[in-house]
Amino acid sequence: MFLTITGAAIRAVLVMLLIATPSLLLPGIGPESRQVVAAVALCGAAITFAEYSTRFPSLVEFRFAPPFNRIRFLALFANVVMLTALCRNLVLPTPVTGVVTDIGVLVSDIIDFPFSPIRLVGLMLPPNANMEQIQLLRAAAGISYLVSLLMIAFFAILMRVLNWPAHNGAFNVWINMPNFDPTVGGDVVAHLIRDSRVNVMLGLALPFVSPLFVMMAMGLFDEYAMTGFQTLIWTVAIWAFIPAGLMMRGIALGRIADMLARKRAQALAERGFLPA
Repeated sequence: MFLTITGAAIRAVLVMLLIATPSLLLPGIGPESRQVVAAVALCGAAITFAEYSTRFPSLVEFRFAPPFNRIRFLALFANVVMLTALCRNLVLPTPVTGVVTDIGVLVSDIIDFPFSPIRLVGLMLPPNANMEQIQLLRAAAGISYLVSLLMIAFFAILMRVLNWPAHNGAFNVWINMPNFDPTVGGDVVAHLIRDSRVNVMLGLALPFVSPLFVMMAMGLFDEYAMTGFQTLIWTVAIWAFIPAGLMMRGIALGRIADMLARKRAQALAERGFLPA
């Protein structure tokens, strides 16, 4: 119990640090903004602590199948830190922030083609945005896209090398997938494969579609919100992280479906229904 509480507390602190990173590293953040960020960080920490301080199933999937959630958190944290460094380079440039900016510009130039995510992400800015704002958003999108691709690739490689999730022992569907109902949707293997494909397709489509929703949302609120550093950081980070997270989930569900199919075939073979 002590180890569970300690692990939950450490995770809560890390989530709080993640949320507070842009306001801590960016200059010129007002006291009101810092207070709002502190409140959000405390709420995030409280939710994380509540989720991980119990051994019962919760809303977090793959809790007991590391390093799935750890990879996602580290990728999001690295993405937020790099985007913060990118914005900081416009105010207080350093060699490190300059390198981050060069990486973002290089990646955005490589994957910039008609109707590419980098080209469509420009829809998030107001029509009269200046060239500096456009270049900043393009570089930020390039960094986020690169981090997301590396997250997916790293997980896919690690899944093969470590034989995830079987390397942790028997995979318990109930505690690792609390929102999954095996009694709904027909055969459980077919259900998992269908969900896997849906998640992968959504992950591929969202980078192209989400800028349109952001553009419509800006029309309802403040079209100049994206010119603020903190808004830009979180919008671009979420724009890249959610599709990549869906693709990771799709890959994981496909892996679990394959494991269940193998177990089913093995059990049938042992009973003499199928050849081994």
